[in-house]
Amino acid sequence: MIFLMFLYPIYNNDTTTLAVVIPVCFLFSWLLFRHLTRKIRQRNRNLQKAFPEGWREILQENVRFYRELDIKKKEQFEREVYLFLFEKKITGIDTDVGDLDRLLVASSAVIPIFAFSQWEYDQLDEVLLYSNSFNQNFETAGEDRYISGMVGNGIVNGKMLLSKKDLHFGFIHPQHKKNVGIHEFVHLIDESDGSIDGVPDVLMEHQYAEPWLRLMHQEMNKIKSNRSDINPYGATSEEEFLPVAAEYFFQRPNLFRKKHPELYHMLNKIFRQDPVSIFRKKVGSLFQK
Repeated sequence: MIFLMFLYPIYNNDTTTLAVVIPVCFLFSWLLFRHLTRKIRQRNRNLQKAFPEGWREILQENVRFYRELDIKKKEQFEREVYLFLFEKKITGIDTDVGDLDRLLVASSAVIPIFAFSQWEYDQLDEVLLYSNSFNQNFETAGEDRYISGMVGNGIVNGKMLLSKKDLHFGFIHPQHKKNVGIHEFVHLIDESDGSIDGVPDVLMEHQYAEPWLRLMHQEMNKIKSNRSDINPYGATSEEEFLPVAAEYFFQRPNLFRKKHPELYHMLNKIFRQDPVSIFRKKVGSLFQK
């Protein structure tokens, strides 16, 4: 209607101008459409490309979550990893970045949102990999190097900073309850609703918000009184409890469900994943053959 209102006075006054304006308007509309759909079209092109066999071998050897999936789910995991690596830059800060590093970063991003196809980390532009833990000045030498990862703000807004050594540790030693990559990406998931507050509204159905907060505070109190095996860092704030619990949930799902059944059930609702069942199905299928 607006388009017709724009053309009406031109039509009454100058048919020659109208003959020029109509093609220009259609050209503008076409260019706008191409611009708005550029990312979707690029994603579709990327999904048509074959996943490198060398990458598949790296995932199989180093990422337990991927290794335990059935064939169909592995293909889905590969697609999500592929899209992440095409769309996000990974840069080494005084350290080399190889395929293993890139795939571990991408796996950290994919694991918590695996139930949400083609999830986009819109607030993330680049992942910066440091050789080791770093201090508040982003230095990897000297004292006070206690930071393994962080979601950037201020001068590093849109960046995620990760210690390469600690990133590798979380995947090499899945028996531990820590995975800094998963931890930091859960922060980004939490932030997708506008704030990092430990309540991921984008993932969580409304009726689960109050029960989640209740469970969170109960467990934080247990941690503070040494009555919980959850990493004490999770009790420092609400915003840290969710990623700490998520690390445990994905790293040691059987133990987490045994020790914290209510929390396990709630994280199952939040992430819409049941890692215990996934792993059990894989084991069961081996015996059925």
